Amino acid sequence: MHRIGMDLGGTKIEGILLDADGRELKRLRKPTPQDQGYDGVLGRIKDIHDLLAAEIQDGDGHTFGIGTPGGISATTGRLSLSNTLCLNGRPVKADLEALLERPIAMQNDANCFALAEAMLGAGQGCETVFGVIMGTGCGGGIVHRGQVMVGRHFRGGEWGHMSIDPAGPPCYCGRRGCVESYISGGGLARRYEERFGRKKAVQAIESDYDAGDPDARSFCEDFFEHFGRAVANLITVLDPDMIVLGGGVSKFAALYEHGPRAVARHILGDELTTPIVQHKLGDSAGVIGAALIGV
Repeated sequence: MHRIGMDLGGTKIEGILLDADGRELKRLRKPTPQDQGYDGVLGRIKDIHDLLAAEIQDGDGHTFGIGTPGGISATTGRLSLSNTLCLNGRPVKADLEALLERPIAMQNDANCFALAEAMLGAGQGCETVFGVIMGTGCGGGIVHRGQVMVGRHFRGGEWGHMSIDPAGPPCYCGRRGCVESYISGGGLARRYEERFGRKKAVQAIESDYDAGDPDARSFCEDFFEHFGRAVANLITVLDPDMIVLGGGVSKFAALYEHGPRAVARHILGDELTTPIVQHKLGDSAGVIGAALIGV
């Protein structure tokens, strides 16, 4: 049985086709057409699915799984907390199953990332892994003994919308001071513009930091502090064997030096031994995880 996985992000949709042994056969990446609304995004998903399915030559069937920001309500079956805003409040899974005329599995994208890293990446051999995505948005996923912990309300690991400052900036989820507002790529770009009155991409901020720019240094010190407070909170609650970081912000080398120091300042107790590491599967983790959850 082949596997098709899809990573549905705010700016791109990536699909992958794996054979029965888990070998990659084909990969596609296309922009997320948010400007075309709900039907446009679902149509793009179908297009990518159909192109990948057409590559299966031997008549073998395939499973299909999708990772997406946010989660499906256990009560209403509707998606919420997605940074593809046109999908929020809509029965995405049910509508896609009708459009494709087949069952699908749908999980939070951070759950897919965490599963892939726990099973095939940096977290191999660990009993409990917490996977963090710091990309356009920020999310988390919990994997315990090879299983994603989705929770009663399908919100397990939804760390990006835990508030660390109730007086902080508003988040699209309706709360203030969410983790996502402070440590995601999108959140960092907004905070920088608010603070200095000019726009700058996160990669440029990081380069300025490395070059010793005082504005970037001051800004990133606050970033490390927010990261430390947020991670210390989740360690206090979950105490995982490893935390694996993914997404564009995870490429910032200084984070692995200063981030754990900030965590140690806020952690309950006097010892921090939890490894905080970069992903091993690169940008492939989310889409591989989506393929692993497929039905």
